[in-house]
Amino acid sequence: MSKQLTCPRCGSTDVVVEKTWQLVSPLPDSAGRITITVMGMVKCNRCGHRWRATISKLKVGGSSVEIEGGKRFEEKEERKPKEIVLDIDEILREEGP
Repeated sequence: MSKQLTCPRCGSTDVVVEKTWQLVSPLPDSAGRITITVMGMVKCNRCGHRWRATISKLKVGGSSVEIEGGKRFEEKEERKPKEIVLDIDEILREEGP
């Protein structure tokens, strides 16, 4: 459920989002997720007032995506770690004496 935008001046819910942009958090949270905030320029159709507001927030990373603190989507397929095998004799032969 998304939040309803209301005009701070007249209280009307008859508003339109004119422009949107994303702000990406440079640091992850404790779960390793990055927060993406979708901001918007909003205009009230009743009184004409314009203001900036947060449209939504996404937390992306790890094995899940969370939208606006409520909906959470888990990644069902677990990724297997890639195994890297090193042979020390082969490495020493490549380096030479």
